[in-house]
Amino acid sequence: MKILLVHNFYQQAGGEDVVFEAERSMLVAAGHTVETYTVSNDDLKHVPALKMAIRTVWNAEAARTLAELVRRQNIDVVHFHNTFPMLSPAVYQAVRAAGAAAVQTLHNYRLVCANALLYRDDRPCEDCLGVLPWPAIKHRCYRESLAASATVAGTQVLHRVFRTYQREIDAYIALTSFARHKFIEGGLPPELLHVKPNFLDEDPGVGSGGGGYALFIGRLTPEKGIRTLLKAWENPGHALPLKILGHGPLAPEVEAAARLSPGIEWLGQRPRSEVMRLAGEAECLVFPSEWYEGFPMTIVEAFAVGLPVIASRVGALPEIVESGRTGLHFAPGDAESLKAAVGSMTTEKRALWSAGARAEFEHRYTRPQNILELMSIYHTALQRKGH
Repeated sequence: MKILLVHNFYQQAGGEDVVFEAERSMLVAAGHTVETYTVSNDDLKHVPALKMAIRTVWNAEAARTLAELVRRQNIDVVHFHNTFPMLSPAVYQAVRAAGAAAVQTLHNYRLVCANALLYRDDRPCEDCLGVLPWPAIKHRCYRESLAASATVAGTQVLHRVFRTYQREIDAYIALTSFARHKFIEGGLPPELLHVKPNFLDEDPGVGSGGGGYALFIGRLTPEKGIRTLLKAWENPGHALPLKILGHGPLAPEVEAAARLSPGIEWLGQRPRSEVMRLAGEAECLVFPSEWYEGFPMTIVEAFAVGLPVIASRVGALPEIVESGRTGLHFAPGDAESLKAAVGSMTTEKRALWSAGARAEFEHRYTRPQNILELMSIYHTALQRKGH
């Protein structure tokens, strides 16, 4: 099969970029011919604001470029990871008209939410789900800008009217069943929505455990539950210290908490090899997110090293982390609930959850399993396109 992978990189690298490269590597290893086409938001500073707004809605130049590439390389499937904002939904129609099937992975909620998070004012928000996105403009949900929010919301409305999302995509990949249901509520056709999780391209092996600490890995932002995490460790009531890996807007608060509490250590950003070593030696991964996460690679990596996950009971997290088998749940935004969950982890429970986490990784999140699921979706997309 000849496959074209398309991705609009953000200015800050994230999980989408990791998945894009992992799927490219997986497809090449499986013997497929894989081409890539990428753009980067680093180029935004060179484009005038009005021109960029027009491109966000309809980028005719990108559409022509991709259509030409499809015809020249005789591409079967074009798999989009992110088209926002440099490529626009115009590219879907272009590649299908050129003869390829179009597949879109839904890494976030951009098609149904202006800020892509379904999160506003420190809580999950579904105000625009399935309706005209006036609240997104009113609340300046995209970058706190009225003009930018209107551009994103206008793009959604225009392509709903044109039925771009119904007609010009042959298959969507939602990362969880929870996300699939949200996209259906947002108006995407159920028959086009397939569920395929992220995966880990390389197996790091089971960690040693026994390090005597809990671990947080991620961006230090409000929706990640950082303030709940810090509050739970103000007076934790248990002997398990906390190591925090990551950086972000709330870094000053994390740094201040680490100075005040001997039970908190902030390590900042570290190389991936060190992150995996720390995960392999930790007692548990604490995942206090308060928004509807996509599919956190951090949890997949934790399962791979046999690290139990203590996760908030929100969005898809109860679907990913099975309480009592691969970890435990607690109430989102509730520091006392988090503290109780960590304190309830005995040596016996930790061993049981660790074995469950590793078994879950081997069953669902390896390359052999993922290539089967991805190829099944590609074939379904090709059948819909008429190949």
